[in-house]
This record gives sequence, structure tokens and C-alpha cells, in this order.
Amino acid sequence: MTDITVDIWSDLVCPWCYIGHRRFEHALGAFEHRDAVRVRHRSFELDPHGSTEPTITLPERMRRDLGLPAPQARAGMDRVAALAAEVGLEYRLDLAHPVNSFDAHRIQHAAADRGVGQAVRERLMRAYTGEGANVADHASLVRLAEEAGLDPEFAAEVLKGDDYGDAVRADEAEALRHGVSGVPGFVFDGRRVVSGAQPSEVFTEELRTAWRRAERR
Repeated sequence: MTDITVDIWSDLVCPWCYIGHRRFEHALGAFEHRDAVRVRHRSFELDPHGSTEPTITLPERMRRDLGLPAPQARAGMDRVAALAAEVGLEYRLDLAHPVNSFDAHRIQHAAADRGVGQAVRERLMRAYTGEGANVADHASLVRLAEEAGLDPEFAAEVLKGDDYGDAVRADEAEALRHGVSGVPGFVFDGRRVVSGAQPSEVFTEELRTAWRRAERR
């Protein structure tokens, strides 16, 4: 039986990753062999040493790190929000606080083990990009995960220790092996790497190419 695997590396505090997910999902939904496509979501931290405290907003960070004037930073965020709206996402990036995402990724892996990985991933990304949630805060993570169907006692227990930390680190090591250095990063059947939130048409063509290659195996 012919099948293909798509690995998607992303950070839960990455606005472009959420857009990239949606664009890929649109392509996959229209792909004639979609039922034979296995999608694996992988962890990637854009700022592994980031603070767990929400000290600045995303526009403020852009001004600090890129030296952008406030109007230019706001305009940049507005452009990203407009692209998000095109794929049905509501962004309020003026509320977003860049924080350490390691524990959020651990919860994501825990949720996947319990069969609610997609729902929890969606909830966390929506909370970060649209609600100003601190997705490094344990109480917030437990609440958001519960809203998406994960047992809150289980989530709290995971966060008490280092459960699923090895899974996060393994994903990041695998990203390096594939040459994925930024996110979102899509790897089709372990061979072809596509970087960035590409238009859905790009993902459609990559799926078709991967399928033709798989048929020749």
C-alpha cells in the first residue's frame, strides 16, 4: 500500500507556524490521497533560553531586537494578522508575549499520547496568537489543555517533573539531522524539506511529488 509521511516542525509561540499549519491543512484536505498521508507534529523552540515570564509584547520585542520604530512594528504585525485572517485565524499579536515554550511542547506530547494532540495544539496556538495567554505558565497550560480535552490532573502531574522533555529534545535533534533550522519546517517522506508558511499550492505540489515518488518504491 502506498503512503507518505509529512513531519512538521513548529513552535507553539510562532504566529507563522499557525498560518503554515492552516495552509498545509487546506492542501491536505483537497489532496486525493489524503487518507494515506501520515502527519507527525514535531517540537521546535525558537528561543530555548526565553523567559517564562511575559515581560514584553511581540511588537515590543520586534522594536527591541530589530530596531524597528513602533509604527513599523505595528504595521508588520498587522500584515501577519491579515494573512492569518485569510486562513480563518483571528490574531491579536499586540497581546502576544514571547515566552519559553518548552513546557508547552511537553504538554503537546503528553496530549498526543492521550489522543488529543491536535486539539491541544490548536488551543495553545490560538491562546498565544489571539488571547495573550502566557503558555509558559503551568496553571494556564493546565487550563488550556483541559479545555481541549486533556485530563487536568494528568497535565499538572506532567508539568511537575520533566515528563516528555526527552521527546521535545529528540524532535529538535531530528530537526537538525534534516537541516530544519527554522519554523515552520515541513519534511516530506524524510527527504524533501520545505521551509516557511508557503502558499497551499506549494504544499499541494509537494504532496503530489511525494506521492509519485512513493508509488515508485
